[in-house]
Amino acid sequence: MGAGTSPADPASAGREADGPDSAAEGGSTATGNTEADGGAEAGRPVSGSEAGEPGGGATSAEPDGEAAAPRRSRRFPLFTRDTARPEGGGRAAPGDAPAPARQWPLLTVLCTAGAGLLIVALDPFAEAFRIGTVLIGAALIAGAVLRWVVPSVGMLAVRSRFTDLVTYGLMGTLIVLLALVAQPKPWLDVPILEDAVRFTIR
Repeated sequence: MGAGTSPADPASAGREADGPDSAAEGGSTATGNTEADGGAEAGRPVSGSEAGEPGGGATSAEPDGEAAAPRRSRRFPLFTRDTARPEGGGRAAPGDAPAPARQWPLLTVLCTAGAGLLIVALDPFAEAFRIGTVLIGAALIAGAVLRWVVPSVGMLAVRSRFTDLVTYGLMGTLIVLLALVAQPKPWLDVPILEDAVRFTIR
């Protein structure tokens, strides 16, 4: 009885007398205050600072005290971690085929261009420079044709189909034309080029 309260205590008696009704009133009052303070009122608009918008001054936090997840930025990352496969960049042969067969379009272009470079470097016969250069240009043109005809060309696909076609075709055509009009004794006579050279020399 030393630490407790006696039944005759007026304060405890008053609390016991008002217990059920006061608890009910207190609960309803607390609930009403919570609803009023919690922003559950339908008629009152919520400002940006209360809703936790970017323009508001206050930010909302989770009920358990955990911070909200950071928003992803729309900027491109500083370091590229992965790239999408270009159109038609799949295997040129089934997966059970040997590794060289899966990349046969790229190997065809590389071997043809390598043969042209070897001919130019070794110069084994007359007009070897011209023939080797034409072979290099023809390899690029063949790459453009393969990129257009074959649905999947493996690593020969670098960008979109249109971009690869323009790049391979334009580069190959220019190399072949330069090889044909190279001096001395060009295989292709273009009067416009001769006039342009004469005009620039004069």
